[in-house]
Amino acid sequence: MVSQGLLSDFEQMLGKENVFSSEADLQSYSYDSAVLQPVVPALVVRPTTTEQLGQCVKKLYDNGIPMTVRGAGTNLSGGTIPDKSETVVILTNGLTRILEINPYDLYAVVEPGVVTATFAQEVAKHKLFYPPDPGSQAVSTIGGNIAENAGGLRGLKYGVTKDYVMGVEFFDATGEVVKTGSRTVKCVTGYNLAGMLVQSEGTLGVISQAVLKLIPPPKASRALMAVFADMQDAAEAVAGIIAAHVLPCTLEFLDNNTIVRVDDFTHAGLPRDAGAILLIEVDGHPAQVEDDAVTVERVLKENRATAVHVPKDAAEKFKLWEARRMALPVLARCRPTTVLEDATVPRSKIPAMVKAVNEIAAKYKLDVGTFGHAGDGNLHPTFLCDKRDKEEFSRVETAIDEMFDVAIKLQGTLSGEHGIGTAKSKWMEKETSRGTILFSQRLRRALDPKGLLNPSKLVGI
Repeated sequence: MVSQGLLSDFEQMLGKENVFSSEADLQSYSYDSAVLQPVVPALVVRPTTTEQLGQCVKKLYDNGIPMTVRGAGTNLSGGTIPDKSETVVILTNGLTRILEINPYDLYAVVEPGVVTATFAQEVAKHKLFYPPDPGSQAVSTIGGNIAENAGGLRGLKYGVTKDYVMGVEFFDATGEVVKTGSRTVKCVTGYNLAGMLVQSEGTLGVISQAVLKLIPPPKASRALMAVFADMQDAAEAVAGIIAAHVLPCTLEFLDNNTIVRVDDFTHAGLPRDAGAILLIEVDGHPAQVEDDAVTVERVLKENRATAVHVPKDAAEKFKLWEARRMALPVLARCRPTTVLEDATVPRSKIPAMVKAVNEIAAKYKLDVGTFGHAGDGNLHPTFLCDKRDKEEFSRVETAIDEMFDVAIKLQGTLSGEHGIGTAKSKWMEKETSRGTILFSQRLRRALDPKGLLNPSKLVGI
């Protein structure tokens, strides 16, 4: 509980309609999309201007109260779960202005609460393109995308959020405004603090504004769906496409478990008897698209694709990609608990990682649906279980331990795009080093001496 005086201060600062203290409201902000124990915060505040955002941070810092910043709460690693019951959650979904879209210098300036898909649509009206497209883009926000370094289906060719952040303004732990980066293509003024804020998960500062790079859209594209009897053949085809020096815009993988369940729900007409499918899109100059499509189809057939289907029109293409985007929500309907992971390996190691996931699932007798951004090595093995069944969930936890061990042995990473939060912090030292953890903790203590910014996340403080 916060004091009545502090509650009154926030109500005066933000308006009563933007301060939430009822039990029902607090419960709504006690969890995120990770399978972790919820923690009910002491208070939730919703600034609607960047000035108010800074005032909130300063007020909490001056009173020694821990704070967790939350966009849409779609993160998958516990990053927006409050640390403890005295934590105050700061919502950024009241900061939704697109301040500028500049078609001449190819950048935009936005507040952190702008929804990703809304932003991309506004950019498209200027005949420009913002490529990052996380699966949660219909609700996720730009501030959260930056804090988590969100990826998405187009990451293979176009990169992820960090590749489009030109600059940020943020409030440090004390509420002081910090400006870094620029609207220019080149900028070496001071430390690259914008880069430091990317994937910091709310532990180093509170983003109030971002300058984002835009690019011209591709002139042409072509989509293909490749069907495989065996999922290992599909994995080999992924490696083969990259080895042929083709970088598709998207290169997505769905195993049979995912295919059947998605088709049950969406009626997209997916090949239900396939061991796996690849959804592929190449884009760029029309002549390049033609050449790349020919190469991709050749590689698919060399790797035993039983069929290669080209959508007949935009509506059919949309239906296929929508089916892919529905993979997680559909799988999440199957059992009470869904544990979505994002073990990521170098692209050439995708066949080995797919094989390992299947063997681990069989070893522990677990129901797993695997899909993901296979072209950039980012798989999403999704464990379907019931956390209330302690014996089953123990097998899930052991299987995930083994899966991460394999990913690291294959020179991969714990998380390609979902972040560390608290869900994966125990494995951090396995991938990095003790020195890395200590360095990161010293950095946090220097920037946040009271330890108030999302204290337990990433490496703790």
